[in-house]
Amino acid sequence: MSFTTCPKIHLILFALLAACNGNEPDLSSDSGNPAATGSDAGAGSDADPGTTGAGSDTDPGTTDPPTTGGTPDPVDPNACPLVEVPCVDAAIQDLSLVDDKVSDAEVTSEQDGADWVSRIDASAGGTMAAAMNPWVYLRFTDDGLERVDLDDVAALESGAWDIAAKRFGIRVNSGSSGPSCVTVATPAGDYADLDAAPPDAEFAPEDYYDDACALQEDGSGLPGSPAYRMASWWGYTGCVTTTGFPFALRLADGRTVKLRVEAYYETGQADCNENGTMGTGAALMTWRWSFLP
Repeated sequence: MSFTTCPKIHLILFALLAACNGNEPDLSSDSGNPAATGSDAGAGSDADPGTTGAGSDTDPGTTDPPTTGGTPDPVDPNACPLVEVPCVDAAIQDLSLVDDKVSDAEVTSEQDGADWVSRIDASAGGTMAAAMNPWVYLRFTDDGLERVDLDDVAALESGAWDIAAKRFGIRVNSGSSGPSCVTVATPAGDYADLDAAPPDAEFAPEDYYDDACALQEDGSGLPGSPAYRMASWWGYTGCVTTTGFPFALRLADGRTVKLRVEAYYETGQADCNENGTMGTGAALMTWRWSFLP
């Protein structure tokens, strides 16, 4: 079920959360739902023992060592010249961008056949702290998904990152979101069947501001939720579900990645998808991806 079919009571709760956070609310902590107590009362919060929170040194859900982050090799400026990002002031407010912190969130990757399975701590300190904590910036490499150490404002001038995550927001480095040229296509079908890059015409940059810098929302009914190109990865049925939709990302170096968000919760995603039961460890996401020929 998508947000557009949620009962009106959920939308009221979302609006209340938004007023408290000063940022887009996080649906993983439904404070009006008793089932959230002791299970997912805000990812990264002290009340959630299954969540380590942004900046933690351990992830009980994986044994792989965290990446150290760092600055990647520069993209050929002739292939993808950096451009000025529009509506920066609006983005700082709408996306809760901060310029005094760099995420040290844990990011790990392990190979599974031809795919990489990456785990990203996008909890940003939990629901109530997310507005004060940065996005985690990432790039796709031959050695897996790697964190790029940038603060939010510096990222608006950097081509070093491909994709960023914070809570249930996922955005790529282009258009309204960044100065580079990473674009997204949403091909039909299953992830496993996507074995070649879609036609160039299907790829598009981020475009969630109009000419007057008014935020374009994603149609979910959730106030202040930007229309990110990958917004269709999730739904809501009392918990954050994963749709399983595949995405194709054209990177600045010309390569194409296929990607599927497999889990939003560290544990319990299948039960959420099937029964609407909230998982634990919100925003400790799992992505499956690989480079396309």
